[in-house]
Amino acid sequence: MFSTMPGNLTFEDFLDMMSVFSEAAPRDIKAWYAFRIYDLDDDMYIGREDLLEATRLLTKGELHAQEREEIVASVLDEADVDGDGRLSFMDFEHVVVRAPDFLSTFHIRV
Repeated sequence: MFSTMPGNLTFEDFLDMMSVFSEAAPRDIKAWYAFRIYDLDDDMYIGREDLLEATRLLTKGELHAQEREEIVASVLDEADVDGDGRLSFMDFEHVVVRAPDFLSTFHIRV
Protein backbone atom coordinates (compact mmCIF):
# COMPACT_ATOMS: atom_id res chain seq x y z
CA MET A 1 0.00 0.00 0.00
CA PHE A 2 2.56 2.63 1.05
CA SER A 3 6.34 2.73 0.84
CA THR A 4 8.14 1.05 3.71
CA MET A 5 10.00 4.12 4.96
CA PRO A 6 7.94 6.01 7.57
CA GLY A 7 7.33 9.60 6.52
CA ASN A 8 8.10 8.92 2.86
CA LEU A 9 5.39 8.94 0.25
CA THR A 10 6.18 8.20 -3.36
CA PHE A 11 4.27 9.93 -6.12
CA GLU A 12 2.68 6.56 -6.94
CA ASP A 13 1.59 6.21 -3.30
CA PHE A 14 0.09 9.69 -3.48
CA LEU A 15 -1.82 8.87 -6.68
CA ASP A 16 -3.12 5.62 -5.16
CA MET A 17 -4.22 7.45 -2.04
CA MET A 18 -5.99 10.20 -3.97
CA SER A 19 -7.69 7.78 -6.40
CA VAL A 20 -9.65 6.31 -3.49
CA PHE A 21 -11.47 9.64 -3.18
CA SER A 22 -12.84 9.31 -6.71
CA GLU A 23 -16.58 8.77 -6.87
CA ALA A 24 -15.86 5.73 -9.07
CA ALA A 25 -13.56 3.97 -6.56
CA PRO A 26 -14.98 0.62 -5.34
CA ARG A 27 -16.48 0.36 -1.86
CA ASP A 28 -13.88 -2.17 -0.63
CA ILE A 29 -10.99 0.15 -1.56
CA LYS A 30 -12.72 3.11 0.09
CA ALA A 31 -13.41 1.02 3.19
CA TRP A 32 -9.76 -0.06 3.43
CA TYR A 33 -8.48 3.52 3.22
CA ALA A 34 -11.09 4.78 5.69
CA PHE A 35 -10.07 2.00 8.08
CA ARG A 36 -6.40 3.00 7.74
CA ILE A 37 -7.28 6.65 8.41
CA TYR A 38 -8.83 5.72 11.78
CA ASP A 39 -6.11 3.20 12.70
CA LEU A 40 -4.01 5.99 14.16
CA ASP A 41 -1.43 3.73 15.85
CA ASP A 42 -1.03 1.61 12.69
CA ASP A 43 -1.59 -1.73 14.45
CA MET A 44 -4.24 -2.95 11.98
CA TYR A 45 -7.03 -2.42 14.52
CA ILE A 46 -9.11 0.59 15.47
CA GLY A 47 -8.84 0.43 19.23
CA ARG A 48 -10.22 2.46 22.08
CA GLU A 49 -7.31 4.93 21.99
CA ASP A 50 -7.66 5.38 18.21
CA LEU A 51 -11.35 6.17 18.66
CA LEU A 52 -10.73 8.54 21.56
CA GLU A 53 -8.15 10.46 19.55
CA ALA A 54 -10.37 10.49 16.44
CA THR A 55 -13.29 11.93 18.42
CA ARG A 56 -10.97 14.56 19.89
CA LEU A 57 -9.68 15.54 16.45
CA LEU A 58 -13.07 15.46 14.72
CA THR A 59 -14.72 17.60 17.39
CA LYS A 60 -11.74 19.96 17.72
CA GLY A 61 -11.48 19.12 21.41
CA GLU A 62 -14.93 20.52 22.19
CA LEU A 63 -16.22 17.38 23.92
CA HIS A 64 -15.40 16.51 27.51
CA ALA A 65 -13.49 13.30 28.15
CA GLN A 66 -16.64 11.61 29.49
CA GLU A 67 -18.57 12.47 26.32
CA ARG A 68 -15.78 11.03 24.17
CA GLU A 69 -15.73 7.89 26.33
CA GLU A 70 -19.48 7.46 25.81
CA ILE A 71 -19.10 7.80 22.03
CA VAL A 72 -16.27 5.27 21.97
CA ALA A 73 -18.25 2.82 24.10
CA SER A 74 -21.23 3.22 21.76
CA VAL A 75 -19.11 2.69 18.64
CA LEU A 76 -17.48 -0.41 20.07
CA ASP A 77 -20.83 -1.75 21.28
CA GLU A 78 -22.33 -1.30 17.82
CA ALA A 79 -19.41 -2.25 15.59
CA ASP A 80 -17.22 -4.73 17.48
CA VAL A 81 -18.72 -7.89 16.01
CA ASP A 82 -16.29 -10.33 17.62
CA GLY A 83 -16.34 -8.60 21.03
CA ASP A 84 -12.58 -8.17 21.42
CA GLY A 85 -12.76 -4.47 22.33
CA ARG A 86 -11.36 -3.21 19.05
CA LEU A 87 -12.38 -3.04 15.41
CA SER A 88 -10.69 -5.27 12.91
CA PHE A 89 -11.04 -4.44 9.24
CA MET A 90 -13.82 -7.06 9.04
CA ASP A 91 -15.70 -5.32 11.87
CA PHE A 92 -15.23 -1.94 10.19
CA GLU A 93 -16.25 -3.21 6.76
CA HIS A 94 -19.39 -4.77 8.25
CA VAL A 95 -20.45 -1.30 9.45
CA VAL A 96 -19.53 0.39 6.16
CA VAL A 97 -21.63 -2.07 4.15
CA ARG A 98 -24.64 -1.12 6.30
CA ALA A 99 -24.04 2.62 5.74
CA PRO A 100 -25.74 3.48 2.44
CA ASP A 101 -24.27 6.99 2.33
CA PHE A 102 -20.63 5.86 2.71
CA LEU A 103 -19.94 5.68 -1.03
CA SER A 104 -21.61 8.99 -1.74
CA THR A 105 -19.79 10.88 1.03
CA PHE A 106 -16.28 9.38 0.98
CA HIS A 107 -15.00 11.35 -1.99
CA ILE A 108 -13.52 14.66 -3.03
CA ARG A 109 -15.07 16.70 -5.80
CA VAL A 110 -12.67 18.92 -7.67
